[in-house]
Amino acid sequence: MKYLVVLGDGMADYNLEALGDKTPLQAANTPNIDKIAPISQIGLVRTVPEGMKPGSDVANLSVIGYDPKIYYSGRSPLEALSIGVDMQEGDIAVRTNLVTLSGEQGLQNKTMVDYSAGEISTPEAKELIEAVKNALTDEEFSFYAGVSYRHCMIIKNGTTETELTPPHDISGKVIGDYLPGGKDSDKLVSLIERSEEVLRNHPVNLKRIAMGKNPATHVWFWGAGTKPQLDNFKDKYGLNGAIISAVDLLKGIAVGAGMQAPDVEGATGTLSTNWDGKIAMAKKCFEEGCDYVYIHLEAPDECGHQGDMTGKVKAIEKVDYVVGEMLRYLEDKGDFTLAVLPDHATPIVRKTHTSEPIPYLIYKSANPQNSALKYNEHDAQSGEYLPSGQYIITKMLETK
Repeated sequence: MKYLVVLGDGMADYNLEALGDKTPLQAANTPNIDKIAPISQIGLVRTVPEGMKPGSDVANLSVIGYDPKIYYSGRSPLEALSIGVDMQEGDIAVRTNLVTLSGEQGLQNKTMVDYSAGEISTPEAKELIEAVKNALTDEEFSFYAGVSYRHCMIIKNGTTETELTPPHDISGKVIGDYLPGGKDSDKLVSLIERSEEVLRNHPVNLKRIAMGKNPATHVWFWGAGTKPQLDNFKDKYGLNGAIISAVDLLKGIAVGAGMQAPDVEGATGTLSTNWDGKIAMAKKCFEEGCDYVYIHLEAPDECGHQGDMTGKVKAIEKVDYVVGEMLRYLEDKGDFTLAVLPDHATPIVRKTHTSEPIPYLIYKSANPQNSALKYNEHDAQSGEYLPSGQYIITKMLETK
């Protein structure tokens, strides 16, 4: 038996007038999902526990089968695992975005123009983070390059009591009220201010400006946490697993859980990602002995954060393309179970994550259902409600 999860990050949404009062999931052309929906289990699942923030870290841990209330220690520590950072006791990992802030005098007066610095490329970002590292590293703070705009800072003997705000939550807002606050916040604010001097005239940024692209003007900190401790996935569920993703967060979960985390050339986490490369890698993982493969597709979430309705519809159609290609592959390999779902909603009108239950689909080739439902936010309300994300893998493993 093979088990596949196709996770469209942030895919769930609200009705939009511009889409004829439909959600992007309803408006998208999804023939492959539509084909299996009437013979699948469809319903709503709460992937974000009550009282926890609706981050992709919490939600994906939940869907993969790890109760966030037990296993979650912060976002950046999971990303640090992927980057290869050897965290020590007392270390605090902090997600370090390269962002674009507006040009007003005084840091508190600037606006969050772009949380991703124009989806900066990984080679460009590595040059910039190297410059930041050379200028700002000391006995307390050290910097590590990740993918695109997503990087990591380690604080020796740090604290998780500093108040930090995700930059994608404040797009278009003046940052004064969202700068680091609380314990040791002055140190982080100083690093953000000093990063402007490092980045302002860097050749990478000057070239981006000349090309009409957003420069990376500052670093921005969020997602702090301590060294994670995840149980081994095979010991927990009896399956050899792999996670295929462009983002360090998911790769870090894989590393921490003892799962495979293969790299896919050209995987960016955006609409321009290497969709076929991810499909090919999923097939390779199955061929090489994996029982469980988790394909994480970031593009719907990125479009949601950007308020890009058209892009989000296209991203969902690409998710459907991945589902179709994998269905055709698995149908020739014997019995299989397929789950399709987002980790959370990223509504276009909000441009950030929300925590309400999201629609899921579970199709079992050996035991098709008779739901007669379509896969979307509204039909799912008529299906079975799952009170936590861990029920996804439980339902997948059930033989009935």
